[in-house]
Amino acid sequence: MNDTGTRDGVREVDVVVIGAGQAGLAGAYHLQRTGFVPERDFVVLDHAPHPGGAWQFRWPTLTYGKVHGMHALPGMELTNADPARPSAEVIGKYFDTYERTFDLRVRRPVEVRAVREGDGDGRLLVETSDGDWSARALINATGTWDRPFWPRYPGQETFRGRQLHTAQYPGPEEFAGQRVVVVGGGASGTQHLMEIAPYAAGTTWVTRRPPVFREGPFTEEFGREAVALVEERVRQGLPPKSVVSVTGLPLNDAIRQALADGVLDPRPMFDRITPDGVEWADGERVDAEVILWATGFRAAIDHLAPLRLREPGGGIRVEGTRAVADPRVHLVGYGPSASTIGANRAGRAAVRDIRRLLDQEPAAV
Repeated sequence: MNDTGTRDGVREVDVVVIGAGQAGLAGAYHLQRTGFVPERDFVVLDHAPHPGGAWQFRWPTLTYGKVHGMHALPGMELTNADPARPSAEVIGKYFDTYERTFDLRVRRPVEVRAVREGDGDGRLLVETSDGDWSARALINATGTWDRPFWPRYPGQETFRGRQLHTAQYPGPEEFAGQRVVVVGGGASGTQHLMEIAPYAAGTTWVTRRPPVFREGPFTEEFGREAVALVEERVRQGLPPKSVVSVTGLPLNDAIRQALADGVLDPRPMFDRITPDGVEWADGERVDAEVILWATGFRAAIDHLAPLRLREPGGGIRVEGTRAVADPRVHLVGYGPSASTIGANRAGRAAVRDIRRLLDQEPAAV
């Protein structure tokens, strides 16, 4: 490790961590635990205005009691959380307390614009809205929230109603008296439907593939199998799928009731969008004032483009957390580690590999 310095106006550290959600904070925690000092040996940059990662942007009706599989950050449990409070408040406060408890000194709001090769010194140059940083290694923990996926269908631009994505979902009251088409067979789509149905004049659920409802508990073995499927994709350099996408939907009491009530009645994907709704190839139509796209997110990694890490398949090939094309770059919260427990483990693994890398390579003078 080296003392922070400035060369030609560029601040130098050993490690830059991009993102202060679960993955970024886990990485920062393990850096500090192994002897790296915040603001001297590493820096954490976060573009969000407040602590809480993507949780701070969740809709108010997503209470903490509705959150599936929230795993505590390393070193500090989340205790006495009120299940009736919005998850944005509960987890935002928890992350804020965590940052202050471990003195991680997150810098925000800082927008990372690009990561590229340094000036021939073997270091990485991280260009940001708050000046540039030079680093010997990088932990990229930018998640997916900033890249909502919007499918494209014929006639989409003609729709006279409102189109919005899960990332913009305001809660169910705003859809009172309206006919709503919800697109997407994942957890967000089902939650939106169950919330909106009591308020809306009518709901229609369309999915590209029939949703899979899973009976029984989410066992450790089942979790490992799901992670392995996602991990194989990133090993091949393909864009990662979320772990949730391969586990199916847990069949709890709320979902059973929604199935019985006909709220969760999936229809095949429509073929085109009309000014007043959606239409299938056989001529069937559904009128709507709102199309809600619960169609997921993609990895927010455009700032890494100058490093040319993407494979022909469209993803970054990763072994563990290390980008195969550049061992200085670790992706935490990407692919198989895109879950709260996965992010914790990946943060620890990334720091272990970075420590090994930096011990082998002398710091630039």
